[in-house]
Order: sequence, then structure tokens, then C-alpha cells
Amino acid sequence: MNRPVDKRIILLLTALPSFLVPYTVSSIAVALPAIGEEFSLDAVSLGWITSAYVLTAAVCILPFGKLSDIYGRKRFFIIGNLIFTVGCLLAVVSWSGSALIAARVIQGLGGSMVFSTSIAVLTSVFPPGERGRAIGIVTGTVYAGLSIGPFLGGILTQHFGWPSIFLVNIPLGIIVIISTLILIPGEWAEPGARTFDYPGAVLYGAMLIGILYGLTLLPSSTGFLLMGAGFVLLAGFVRWERQQPAPMLDLSLFHKNPVFLFSNVAAMINYAVVFAVSFLLSLYLQYIRGFDPQTAGIILVSMPVVQMVVAPLAGNLSDRIDAQVIATAGMACTTAGLGVMVLLSPSTSLLLILAGMILLGLGYGLFSSPNTNAIMSAVRVQYLGIASAMVSTMRSIGQMLSMAIAMLVFSVIMGTVEISPEVYPELLKCITVAFTIFFFLALFGIWTSYARGKSSTTG
Repeated sequence: MNRPVDKRIILLLTALPSFLVPYTVSSIAVALPAIGEEFSLDAVSLGWITSAYVLTAAVCILPFGKLSDIYGRKRFFIIGNLIFTVGCLLAVVSWSGSALIAARVIQGLGGSMVFSTSIAVLTSVFPPGERGRAIGIVTGTVYAGLSIGPFLGGILTQHFGWPSIFLVNIPLGIIVIISTLILIPGEWAEPGARTFDYPGAVLYGAMLIGILYGLTLLPSSTGFLLMGAGFVLLAGFVRWERQQPAPMLDLSLFHKNPVFLFSNVAAMINYAVVFAVSFLLSLYLQYIRGFDPQTAGIILVSMPVVQMVVAPLAGNLSDRIDAQVIATAGMACTTAGLGVMVLLSPSTSLLLILAGMILLGLGYGLFSSPNTNAIMSAVRVQYLGIASAMVSTMRSIGQMLSMAIAMLVFSVIMGTVEISPEVYPELLKCITVAFTIFFFLALFGIWTSYARGKSSTTG
């Protein structure tokens, strides 16, 4: 697998699905008002169209990463693409909001298998001196999906209806599956014991569902009970994993490795403060400012375009300049961009909005590739599957936390009323409060990014 042609093929085939999932996420953000109108959904229910995917991925990525180490990363990569493509087909034919949310759960299962293996495959093939560039290219395709998503999603929604967003994924998914089967021989799997910690996986999944789902139900008593149960399960999970000879998650990766620990925490915070931006701005642009989906998509495209340009450059730099410097600078830019978004009003200049989005795109692009490179380079080869899964798990937990904060704000201020002109003042207040919370959380993210210390990604 070390021939140059193999590297290029593997890079291409891991980049394609890395494009599909973020394309779907950013497209859906633009289409949410249209979906809400068709199925008569409130803001919290609209949030679940995004959150259903993210919560499923957060629960499943780490177990699938461990299983892929045992049974083969290529096998899980193919199966994941197949399940994601089937989920897109089911979304196309959804007849209600509940059916669409169920389709998003299936997409989450497939996406978690893809993202728990793709970075591990890249890290297996590319040596440290080339790894940052490869990760940067794949990260750039993520941002390409985010970039094209709002623009293409707006056009598709306005002219062909929101189901067409999912329809375009199906042929691309089929191409990835067939090409992987034909063009990539062999398999990646770690030698040794082929045991899987099933009780640990159950504890882990129940813990995440309790904490993250409970957070979305606050301030209800059910939400507090679920979160409490989730934290109890977290303590049980930690105790169980420490006693296992072959744990699902080797906790020594965290308490003996500050670069790995703080890089993962910083990643979670980064996604927590950025992910809901498209969701909030889509509602702001279409409801408060009155733009149609196509125009809103064109405006939203500015942030991921900057990300797409910056991410590969930052990944390349991370092979020479320590991630502590580049990623922390990125988090600072993100914080500044969120500070601009706190100022949104019914008459905010579009130039100011674009300036804030460019800052967010610059920050996101500077942070992600170097931070991922630091995580993957901080572990030994037998832990690459788990490290790759942790990259995606922190992304999913951060994304779910981001949506949970936004949905909590909507629940407290607006309740479950359908969005209409009468509640636009409350809607704008929700958007402002959410951005304020993200701003202060991002300040903490600057510290966590810097606190990692020097990594081993350079040289």
C-alpha cells in the first residue's frame, strides 16, 4: 500500500465521502424553513433534523473505530458508505418530520462508520512528513462540501424541493462503494486479540444519549434526570474500562498524553461553537431578513469557502509549525467571528455579517487540520483506529452540544410554537443568546488549545 498511485487513490476515495456528509449538513440548514413549512414543525423539531444525525454519530463512531481496528477499516468504510446512501434514499421518500428524522438516524450510522475509519486509513498510508498535507486535503474536501452545500442546497430547495438535496448523494455514494471494492486491494486491521468490549460500548452509548439528549430536553425535569443518569453512567464507564484487559477506550491515552487530551477537548469546543452557526444564520436570514433559500445559501457560502482554502494550507504548515501555535490562532479568529454575530439585529449590514463569517471560516480552517494532525501523531500505530474515531467523536459530540445549546435556548425563550412573524422578536433574541454562549465557550477553547503544549507533528 506504499506505492504513490495507491496513496492517490486512497486519498481520493476517503475525500469523496468526506465531502458528502458535510454537504448534506450545510444543505439541510438552508432547507429547514421549507421542511418546517411542509411538515408544520417548530424550531426545536427542526433542530432534531440536524441533531438526529449528530447524536447517532456521536454514540457510534468510537465503537465502530474499535471494531474497524479488529475486523478491518476498509470493510467498515464500505459498509458505512452503503448505509449512508440507503439513509439518503429513505430521506428522499420521507412523508413526515418523524420519518425524515429516522432517515437521518440511519445516515448517522453510516456516517459514523465512514468517519471512524477514513482518517485512520490515511494515517496508515501516509508517513508523518506527508500526513499533515493529506489530512489537510481531506479536511479541505469537508469544507468544499460545506461550501457547496448552502449554495447548491438553496438552488435545489427553491427549484426542485428539499428532497433533491439527498437525491444527489445517492450516485456519489454508489461510485465510492464500487471504486473502493475494485481499486483498493487488501485490508487494514491490527494484529493481536480480536476481542471487543461490548459492555463498555453499551455503557458508553447510554452515557452519551443520557447526557446529550437530556441537554436538549432542559429545562424539563426529564432532561435533568437523563443528564444525571448519563453522568452516573460516565462514572461507571470509566471504572469498567480501567478494569478491562482490552477496553473499548484505553483511558491512558488521555491521562498520560496531554497533547492527545487537550487537542481532543479543543476539537470538541471548536465544533460546539461553530456547528450551529449555519442553523442560526439560516433562520435569521430567511425569517428575520426575508431572503429566499437561494439567496440565503449564497450568503452562507462565504464561511466554508474560506475554510476550504485555508484548511489544506494549515494542514501543510502543521508538518513544520507546531499545532499549538496554528490551532490556537484559529480558535482566536473563531472567537472574534462569534463576537461579530452577537451584534446581529434586523438591520445589521450584510458586510458586517460577511466579515464575521470570514473570520469564522479563517478560524475553523486554521484550527481543524493542525489539531487533527496533532491528535493522530500523538498515538502509536496500534491506536490509529481509536484516534481517528476520537477525532470524529469529538466532532460529533461538539456538534451535538452546539445544537443542544441552540435548542435549549429556543425551548426556554420560545417554547414549541411554530415560527411566524408574531414571534420574530423572540427568534432574534434566541439567536443572540446562543451566539453569546458560543462566544464565551470559544474563549475557553483558546486556553485548551494552547494548554496542549508542544506536539510531535513537526520535523
